[in-house]
Amino acid sequence: MSDRKFTPIACDLEAGKKYSWCTCGHSETQPFCNGAHRAKKATPPLRFEAEADKKAHLCTCKLTSNPPYCDGSHKN
Repeated sequence: MSDRKFTPIACDLEAGKKYSWCTCGHSETQPFCNGAHRAKKATPPLRFEAEADKKAHLCTCKLTSNPPYCDGSHKN
């Protein structure tokens, strides 16, 4: 896996909006799910709702202990 895949992605989240964060790494629309997990028989997305309008760095390495948010695990 390239370093690029481990880099978190900055996203503007909207309060009250629901998101599906990719947990399997197969989605081509990282960090969000595009349904690719179905064909790969991989883990389903983590669905979450933004509590406030904010910029957040969402994890792409899938190692975070605070999903869907990056906690720096990709650096270890």
